[in-house]
Amino acid sequence: MVRNESSRDVTRTTLAVLFIGILIGASGWILHPFLTALVWATMFVVATWPLMLALQERLWAKRALAVTVMTVALLLVFIIPFTIAVLSLLERTDDIAGWVKSLATLTLPPAPAWVEQLPFVGPKLADRWNLLASAGPGALSERLAPYARSFARGVIAQAGNAGMLMVQFLLTVIISAILYAKGETAGRGVCRFARRLAGKNGEDAAILAARAIRSVALGVIVTALIQAFLGGIGLAVAGVPAAAVLATVIFILCVAQVGPHLVFIPVVVWLFWKDQNLWGTAMIVWALFVGLLDNFVRPVLIRRGADLPLVLIFAGVIGGLIAFGVIGLFIGPVMLAVTYTLLREWVILGESEEKESSVDAAA
Repeated sequence: MVRNESSRDVTRTTLAVLFIGILIGASGWILHPFLTALVWATMFVVATWPLMLALQERLWAKRALAVTVMTVALLLVFIIPFTIAVLSLLERTDDIAGWVKSLATLTLPPAPAWVEQLPFVGPKLADRWNLLASAGPGALSERLAPYARSFARGVIAQAGNAGMLMVQFLLTVIISAILYAKGETAGRGVCRFARRLAGKNGEDAAILAARAIRSVALGVIVTALIQAFLGGIGLAVAGVPAAAVLATVIFILCVAQVGPHLVFIPVVVWLFWKDQNLWGTAMIVWALFVGLLDNFVRPVLIRRGADLPLVLIFAGVIGGLIAFGVIGLFIGPVMLAVTYTLLREWVILGESEEKESSVDAAA
């Protein structure tokens, strides 16, 4: 009789676990199209939650008005610039192709004397430059043709994915608006689940994860703003056209962790092409300064927001970026922060238990 009851209990437990696994798998399958948007929306809302509360206080404690303002801000910051960038790129595809074809008749002048004087890369760069200059008008076009074809294929592929990316952005904004409206309820739910899962340590880890997200967002956004501001100043002083637009592009590239050099390199080439050698050299120095600035400013800002070791934050940012892409900037520090907190509490708990046992043995 006992054996039969035990057999039924094992069967029931196995079927219950299997049924729960099926429910979790089916739920994940259904929510998979929304997973990316949900993760991004969670990052945005957690990072900007104090700003939303401050805005709510200024708007006569009206949550609906604050949610509307924050949602419109997300639309202005992400949807509209992305749409303009994609449309501009598609409109300029023919111009880019024509510019590449015009390279067939372009003749490079000999390398200026200052190129050879550049440290480390100067002599090799001057030799390559002079080699292309002596090869004739078609040499540059022949060298750039494979890259031009790859760029054209990349533009077509990205244009095909642009519609789906727009849908993901819209889903992100919609989910962000819902989380802004129900933020306290969602936060309490996460804390209750974490407490149920790991007790007080689990709740502390959830709170630390929110702080890590907020501090990383602060470090990334503020650093990108500083780089864009300084880069825009340098472009304006050098007399580069559309300096404000290029500064905006620098901000977007820095947020995406690509860096400002995709803007500075063509600008430097354009300045030297216009025989503005002094401004071109100064722009190289300024570009190096602005590009290296994030290695110093961002870790300091992130460290101020989260009470974690600087090495841990730096490893989370870099490792997350390599492993998961841009969203890994937030996922990496959060995962390391939660792991670090749980391990630290587990070690401290073990040490306290050892002290209690030694006291009991002495007594």
